[in-house]
Amino acid sequence: MGASLLALSVFLLLNLDSDFSYTSPVSANPEGVEITYGSVLKLMHEKTKFRLHSHEVPYGSGSGQQSVTGFPNVDDANSYWIVRPQPGTSAKQGDVINSGAIIRLLHMRTRKWLHSHLHASPISGNLEVSCFGSDSESDTGDFWRLEIEGNGKTWRQDQRIRLKHLDTGGYLHSHDKKYSRIAGGQQEVCGVREKRADNVWLAAEGVYLPISGGDKSSS
Repeated sequence: MGASLLALSVFLLLNLDSDFSYTSPVSANPEGVEITYGSVLKLMHEKTKFRLHSHEVPYGSGSGQQSVTGFPNVDDANSYWIVRPQPGTSAKQGDVINSGAIIRLLHMRTRKWLHSHLHASPISGNLEVSCFGSDSESDTGDFWRLEIEGNGKTWRQDQRIRLKHLDTGGYLHSHDKKYSRIAGGQQEVCGVREKRADNVWLAAEGVYLPISGGDKSSS
């Protein structure tokens, strides 16, 4: 784990959004740390403990876009996502992320955004979740509203969260239904419009950037 986190720190030095000012990452995977824009993390599905994952394999149905799955192994580079704000806002790298904020998740390896739309997901027939676009190509299909469970006001690593897709109203969701043709026992990730126990996630492994400018809003 130490080597992979060091590699992530190097990645941050070389690949930060040009609209963000740089601040050195100071912590990796401490319990309860604030999650800020620009952080690189894995999202863990609370119920199954699988990580949100993508890779350069298109769906064989629906949109045909890059597939998104739940992955059982903790140590996999294709499960890292960069937290970015909605375009056109004043949010900058190192800012804390409030409950209700609209965020985007950029897949670190393939540089595509976590996306959803009205295509049916392959196994359950719910809303398909895919990866789409590029660093410079993003639309409202990439927008997710952060909903923190409980009384927290800002996103911390130990908080249970839901991500609600703005265009479709679907919550990022997974379950124990697995793909038979994808290696590694990967399970379906989809969108579901109701709040359920299966659409709760937690921030897991990653490199979390320090809060910028002394902004230490508490939850």
